[in-house]
Amino acid sequence: MPADPKPKRNSAFLAILITAILIFLTPVPRFAPLPVLEAAPSSKVPRPKGTVFFVSPSGNDAWSGKLAEPNRAGTDGPLATLARARDAIRTLKAGKPLRKPVTVYLRGGVYTLAATLVFLPEDSGEPDCPITYAAYRGEKPIVSGGRVISGWKIAGAERGPSAVLPYRSQIPGVKEGQWYFHQLFVDGQRRQRARLPHEGFYHADGIFEAGNPTHFKFHAGDIHPDWAALGDVELIGLEKWAEFRMFIRGVDTATNTTTLSAARQNWGDDKDARYWVENAPDALDAPGEWYLNRRSGRLTYLSLPGEDVTREQFIAPVLTQLIRMDGTERSDDYVHDIVLRGLTFAYTDWSLPPNGYVDTQAAYDLDAAVDLRRARACRIEQNTFTHLGQYAVHIWKGSHSNQVTGNAMTDLGAGGVKVGGWFLPEKPEFATSDTRVADNYIHDIGIVFPAAVGVWIGQSNNNTVAHNEIADTFYTAISLGWTWGYGPTAAHDNRIEFNNLYNIGRGLLSDMGCIYSLGVQPGTVENNNICHDVTRYAYGGWGIYLDEGSSHITVENNLVYQTEDGGFHQHYGLGNLVRNNIFALGQTAQLQRTRRETHLSFTFEHNIIYWTEGKLLQGHWDDDQFRMDNNLYWRVPAPANLTGHDTIPANPPVLFGKDTLEEWQKRGQDAHSIVADPLFVDPTHGDFTLKPNSPAAKISFAPIDLSQVGRRP
Repeated sequence: MPADPKPKRNSAFLAILITAILIFLTPVPRFAPLPVLEAAPSSKVPRPKGTVFFVSPSGNDAWSGKLAEPNRAGTDGPLATLARARDAIRTLKAGKPLRKPVTVYLRGGVYTLAATLVFLPEDSGEPDCPITYAAYRGEKPIVSGGRVISGWKIAGAERGPSAVLPYRSQIPGVKEGQWYFHQLFVDGQRRQRARLPHEGFYHADGIFEAGNPTHFKFHAGDIHPDWAALGDVELIGLEKWAEFRMFIRGVDTATNTTTLSAARQNWGDDKDARYWVENAPDALDAPGEWYLNRRSGRLTYLSLPGEDVTREQFIAPVLTQLIRMDGTERSDDYVHDIVLRGLTFAYTDWSLPPNGYVDTQAAYDLDAAVDLRRARACRIEQNTFTHLGQYAVHIWKGSHSNQVTGNAMTDLGAGGVKVGGWFLPEKPEFATSDTRVADNYIHDIGIVFPAAVGVWIGQSNNNTVAHNEIADTFYTAISLGWTWGYGPTAAHDNRIEFNNLYNIGRGLLSDMGCIYSLGVQPGTVENNNICHDVTRYAYGGWGIYLDEGSSHITVENNLVYQTEDGGFHQHYGLGNLVRNNIFALGQTAQLQRTRRETHLSFTFEHNIIYWTEGKLLQGHWDDDQFRMDNNLYWRVPAPANLTGHDTIPANPPVLFGKDTLEEWQKRGQDAHSIVADPLFVDPTHGDFTLKPNSPAAKISFAPIDLSQVGRRP
């Protein structure tokens, strides 16, 4: 008879139980978890093809960077710095081309750079295998050039009409000459350095004299004699279309004359010129202002009403530049195929040479937070640039085929994007070319250097500036070309199209436009842009502005309205074509031509000119070195409340200077043009769509589709 099987089953169960207990009690090595990219798909974790590194404020540069967060043992995880990620990719490449793309994901948080991060040719990707530095999905990494300021102590009793508290902090390195900053931000808001007057301007008693150094007469009490002895009190003067920042070097109270540290611009004599003063200790008397004493290293801040300084985050910038891509000049050794995506670049400073800074136009020679030199096929996309001291991006020194797309740029000391240099390249192949600047939102710029522009293209060609929204500037929105007159230029075949440009100038400077150009530019086209609300200080608030020597440019299918001095202005130029545009509601004039010339200045045809006030033509139109035909002109009757009459008066006559239309036509101009109401849908509110029965068809005007203007989602 077989033995009872039950004892065997019990023995087996007991053996299994003992084994399990032993396994549980036996120490096992703790392996790092598999990289996130090997895990099951997740909506929270990026899964690109190729090699991936992670960088995190909680990372460690001794780790591999293959994990999105530290492992449980604390033995591996993300890297801590961008520089270490760059170097890890150098090791990965080790002199051989990449076989698959590389992505560096930055986790949310602040990455404070101790020095400018430089990418060299060996840091490049490949056309099919780019190297991308990108934000981790749903997180906001900030690349910062700033330093947190702490150690605040109350420095006295409440003062001033708003009963603000003065706070002080001792800043290491300042009195030793190792660090001196010009900007201060509190919880992401720019604070005003000590300034007089607090609002508006002082006015010179006359002009800024064009000596070397500059001197001028001031009104008694505006400038204090002890400022000269301090040596670092700055005077910021406005001249026509630019500014200067100089130091006060001498003050004579007997004659009310002050001497500055350098010569001002060679042009411009604004009468009763405007200026203000910064960085004087006795100017510190308003809430939110601050002053840094260079000699003692002491920072003083006057709190805003109700502000708890101990709870706020104060940041002062250390660096003037965050990232530089630096290829080798005069060779084919470019930095190439690098992408910056989804990052925030913040907190850079500006600096002054020993005798100050004198701008000649557009603050063209200032640095940028991200600087591309000899770069090719690099992309800067979907980033935020803010709290910067100078420009956001500069692409130059022979760079080509780069893109700046989908970025937000605001609170900039200078402007948005610069393309090319201000110098003629030695050879055509050394010129910067084929840059695309598109779908960016650039606004509230020129905070420190008001003459800076939204997008500046210098000696550069075959670029496209498209679908951008540029607003709230103190000077021009888009500037194109850098040769005055008919001399040699590298600016040609540029396209400026589908941009939305508004609130330009804001009444601060003079001589500007939504789109401004210089020099001979064959193949350049300005089309399908909207420009409106341009205001200036003394003169020159235009829409499309073809300045000195602008030639062979096509201006087509643009809508320009509510400009202080007219929708179109050509200073002088050759062979431009202005066709199928709407120029509406200029204040002092609608069209301006400044210089008489011996050649054909421009052809002006199939345009609609619509206005309620001001002249039709301004400037010199008596030489007939222009061709105008097939245009529609309409001057709207002034409303009754503007004329003092109870009824709306009849439509006023359209005069071409002193000529009626018939007299103008006898001169050979506008032979087929008409005077008629174009029948816009709602021009008062910016809707210049033509009604179906518009007489604009009689001049072969093609309705302009503006639905694609501005940023695209």
